[in-house]
Formats: sequence, structure tokens, C-alpha cells
Amino acid sequence: MTTARTKFALPPFYCPVDPAVHPEVDAIEKRAIAWIDELEMYEDSKRRRHVLKTNSAEFISRFSPEGTAENVLLAAKWVYWGFAFDDVRCDDGPLSEHPDAFVEMAGRVQRVLEAPQSLDAPEDPYLRALHDIGSSLRRQATPTQVRRFIDAHRAWLHGVAWQVGNQARGIMPSLNDYLAMRLGSCGGFPTMALLEIANAAEVPADEMDHPAVRAASESAILTAGLDNDLHSYRREQQHRHADQNIISVLVRHEDHSIDTALIEAVRLRDRIMHVHLRLSEQLLPGASPQLRTYLTSLRAGIRGNIDWALRVPRYSTDHEPAVDAHPGFSETPADPDPTAPPIPAIKWWWDELHG
Repeated sequence: MTTARTKFALPPFYCPVDPAVHPEVDAIEKRAIAWIDELEMYEDSKRRRHVLKTNSAEFISRFSPEGTAENVLLAAKWVYWGFAFDDVRCDDGPLSEHPDAFVEMAGRVQRVLEAPQSLDAPEDPYLRALHDIGSSLRRQATPTQVRRFIDAHRAWLHGVAWQVGNQARGIMPSLNDYLAMRLGSCGGFPTMALLEIANAAEVPADEMDHPAVRAASESAILTAGLDNDLHSYRREQQHRHADQNIISVLVRHEDHSIDTALIEAVRLRDRIMHVHLRLSEQLLPGASPQLRTYLTSLRAGIRGNIDWALRVPRYSTDHEPAVDAHPGFSETPADPDPTAPPIPAIKWWWDELHG
């Protein structure tokens, strides 16, 4: 079935969470841009403008509205880097259809983060910038936070490698495989790992590693990842790059029209958002202060990701703004079914609900 152009109007977002942003967001953005220029994290002036148009300081400032400003700045640097790297080396770059070459490059990238002394290509602006982030990370975060971020970073690169492999072979993943891949490829794991660092609040291991907390984290990540799919679908259509997206998956494997795929994607997204909220409410009463801060930031991140995406130039097309009009927010899910969907990759989240 074709994915021809269509008027793609977003419905209201189910997100009963108040908006928030760090009060020093403007100063954080100014300092982050100065860092980008100091390290020349771009190839030319056009790429510089593209990097800055991601509004990454605003993005992470909405995830950590009460964070420590210096640590939120560090997180903003990585978000700017992540968007720039994703665009140049993952989505559209020369490695985007060559999984063997991508995996080799990703291994070097990951090692620079794991062991800053291993940088052997300082002329590469992306390796140079990540090296600097890794050095700052070790100064500003705890060893546990550093390890968690490194592990999350590896999970992201693994997800992107899966995506690149599909693209190279012309494979449209099944819904189950797509959701498993999207958990990694959307960059949610390192972004959520940055929350502990931005808030200067290390969650105790017996809480962070608990299955219910893992389920809350993953459901928040996938909610935001699917939201990004919805935001970016029209832009990707325009650039003929909508091969792996929740809409394209539903069109291909469920034989849906684009309009029907949008409805079904929103229904699934809302069920995932709902289980996240239920897990969070279940965990909060017995949570440590650090876990409470983390869970609160997960919610803020879901809402902040929407607010950021509705105005960021990244999701606009050449002819249209990011959205035709603000779709608004809903207090109720499009699909109120409280049970798990029959999708093996995610249905275990519902098993962690008690009562």
C-alpha cells in the first residue's frame, strides 16, 4: 500500500502532566552554543544552523526543570551532539545504508565515551565533542551515573545499528520488532540516564534495577519515541525517508490507510502512556527522594518532548510549520483499555502493575 502524501493532522496528545522548563534555559542555551562553536561541532555554517535549530537546550531543560544548572548544561551538550550525530552519521549520512561500516564507526564512538584516552581522531568534530562530554561527565557525575549513561549510550547505538540494518536490506520490521528497535533507536535510554545527572540525584540500585522501575522507564521512552514518530512523519515523507516509522509499519503490515494507521498509532501510544502513569503512581508512595525525582522527570520529559516538538524547526517542513495548529492535550486516552496489548516486546510492563 502506498504512503502517498496526505494532510497529516495530529490529534490531541493524551498527557495529563503540567508543562515546566528550567528557569535558566536561556543561559544554558547560550553556554551550550558557545561550546558548540569552541569545538566546531559542524562541518560548515549550514550544518551549524541545523544543529542549533534542534533547540536542544530547551529540550533537556523541559526534562529537568529543577535540575542543577551546570549539570543540565552538560546534558544539553550531549543532546545537541546526539541530534547532530544522528543526522549526519545515522539517518542521512553515507553510513545510513551500510550496517557493517556503521557498526565499526559506532564501536569507535562508544569507546571514546567509555575511555576518553582512546580518542585517536581529534580531527573528527563528533568524536572530539563526545570526548569532551565524557571528560565532563566524569568530573560532574558519580561513577554509577557515568556507568549507567555509558550502558544507555551503547543501547542507543545498538538500536540505531538495527535500524540501519533494516534499511540496508529493505526490511520493514513487524510491529513487535519495530517497538523493540524503537526503544533503542529513539535515543531515550541515554536521555533518561541524563536525568539522574541533570538532577544530581543518583537512584539507589535496588530501586533503579527493579522491574517496575525499568517498566516505567521503558514505557516513558517509548511514549516519547512514538510521539516523535508522529511529529516527524510528514517531514520524513517530504524527504522520502519515512521507511521505518510507526505509521509506515502499520500501513505495511496491517494494510491500513495512513489515516487509519494514525488512529491506531495514537491508540497504542495512549495505552503505553497510561501504563506508564499507573506504574509511576504505584511506585511513588514508597520511593526514595532520588527515585521520586527521577519518576517526576520521566513525566516532565514526556510532556516536555511534546511541547518542544510542537515548536522546534526540526519537525517543520519546507512549506509548513511543525504543526498546522496546536493539537492540544487530552486528559483521557484514545484507547482506555487497561490491559496489555498482544505485543511480546512490551506486554511485560503490565505484569508489573499490582492491583
